[in-house]
Amino acid sequence: MTDTKTTLPTKKQASETTKADASYSGNMSLSVSLSPEQGLNRYMQEIRKFPMLEKDEEFMLAKRWIEHQDSAAAEKMVTSHLRLVAKIAMGYRGYGLPIGEVISEGNVGLMQAVKKFDPDKGFRLSTYAMWWIRAAIQEYVLRSWSLVKMGTTAAQKKLFFNLRRLKGEMKAVEEGDLTPDHVAKIATKLGVKETEVTSMNRRMSGGGDASLNVTIGGDDGAAQWQDWLTDESESQEEVLANDQEHDARMDLLHHAMSDLNERERDIIAKRRLSDRPMTLEDLAGIYNVSRERIRQIEARAFEKLQEAMIKAAGPAGLIDG
Repeated sequence: MTDTKTTLPTKKQASETTKADASYSGNMSLSVSLSPEQGLNRYMQEIRKFPMLEKDEEFMLAKRWIEHQDSAAAEKMVTSHLRLVAKIAMGYRGYGLPIGEVISEGNVGLMQAVKKFDPDKGFRLSTYAMWWIRAAIQEYVLRSWSLVKMGTTAAQKKLFFNLRRLKGEMKAVEEGDLTPDHVAKIATKLGVKETEVTSMNRRMSGGGDASLNVTIGGDDGAAQWQDWLTDESESQEEVLANDQEHDARMDLLHHAMSDLNERERDIIAKRRLSDRPMTLEDLAGIYNVSRERIRQIEARAFEKLQEAMIKAAGPAGLIDG
């Protein structure tokens, strides 16, 4: 008997396969007409009618599917495990998604498992199918939770699906951010960065994406959320006005600088207009004077510059008066 740990699909393999074939198509032709989305209670009652398979019967059915592509055998293996899918799907009720759709996605994973199941490996279909069912459901949850991709690495996906449980175990159910101690414990346990724990907790606390078209009331009872949203960025008129004012002030500065002598212009430029202002000591070395003399020249030049700009700004309409 082969060790199941070496033959079961990895979560990554199961995830990639179910994602690439979420609608499921292939040689397997199933006549199962039940749909959990049409009525969950009736669906749960109906799937209980399908008997569980004995090990030998399961082995023979799998062989018939592999060797003869017997769709009846495949269908019997699927229907006998629909309860397993429902049980696993119920564990994902906390994500605010229709449980019928979650079950349907799990059924896709189950069919993939039946299609790839090899009974000669020595383990039961339920053990093998569990990986595919969970992978299909988790991919659906991640796709449906947010338009922004929630998890890109295996560790981040593990964080997404375990954060709520760990918070419950730590009794960290308060609103807002987790305490630093809780963040550190969760990060260590799941092997992720503390910043990722905080970020994921904030995103999950806010729920999934909300539609801009959701009805929120109004006088006629048909107002949508988007009708009440305001654009807080600057208008095009404000942007244009600010740009024009900035250009006008730069022109004033350029003309005012012409009232200074060469040394004053150089000191003002290097002390006030440079991204990396020079120190008084550096300029003192350049002009071979004391630091105090450089300070005095700078102060006097700045006063002259202000006077010239204020004088020119009035006629230009940049200041009142």
